Amino acid sequence: MSYISKTLVPGEKVVYTTRLHWIVMLGHMFGAVVLWLIGGYLLYYAYTNPKMEATSRHVAGYGGAALLVCGLIVILAGSIRRNATEMAVTTRRVVVKSGLASRRTIEMLLNKVETIEVSEPGMGRVLGYGSITMIGTGGTSEGFHKIAHPLEFRNEVQQQIERLTPGDVGNAARSS
Repeated sequence: MSYISKTLVPGEKVVYTTRLHWIVMLGHMFGAVVLWLIGGYLLYYAYTNPKMEATSRHVAGYGGAALLVCGLIVILAGSIRRNATEMAVTTRRVVVKSGLASRRTIEMLLNKVETIEVSEPGMGRVLGYGSITMIGTGGTSEGFHKIAHPLEFRNEVQQQIERLTPGDVGNAARSS
């Protein structure tokens, strides 16, 4: 069960969820491929050169195997980072949770959202990622970077704000 599902108040529903875009994995994937290439080359070199000293062969073999494992760890770390971030729009608030071992949460009531700024770089427009900065009443500013489908996220926030009735605004303020 996700963090956001656990923290819903009675009558509140999740209307839209997103997470970090797969682009955040590029650095991890590049690092892993480099480690795998070097590790694979060391293993290949160790086992195709029979004239190599036994100690050197073992060092190259174990070093190559260690680099292959390190590459896997790099991929897993990136995957955990990506999947440990949850972003959602509910009928009452916007919730962002990041982190696994240590957690950071940002919750902003819909009636406190003043402005939503979307920034998409050129590749972000093509690949579907960007940054959102939400500015709340009182000038509170929160930025979320490299999220998937930032325009859809902004549209959902705006639609939920439009659906708020004066009674909902009061209930939302009392429930937090």
